[in-house]
Amino acid sequence: MAYQTPDSKKEEFRKYLEKSGVIDALTKVLVGLYEEPERPPNAVDYIKRYMGAPTGIDVEALRQENENLRKEREDLRSTIDELNARLTEDKGDDA
Repeated sequence: MAYQTPDSKKEEFRKYLEKSGVIDALTKVLVGLYEEPERPPNAVDYIKRYMGAPTGIDVEALRQENENLRKEREDLRSTIDELNARLTEDKGDDA
């Protein structure tokens, strides 16, 4: 295992950020914040909105909706299985 100096680790990380577009994205959001005519009351929320992070999401409501949808999917699968069984049974009776 090769030993890396702290400076080479920093340089490697900087190259990673640059290659993945993080530096450009952060620069754009900070320039946008700087150019705002009126400073937003919460700079972090501004950055989150600009970067596309949703704010004000009710996580518990999403979990409940997810659980309800899973239950509904399971019910629908059950119905499909029952209908397929009936269809197979009816085909057997016709033969």
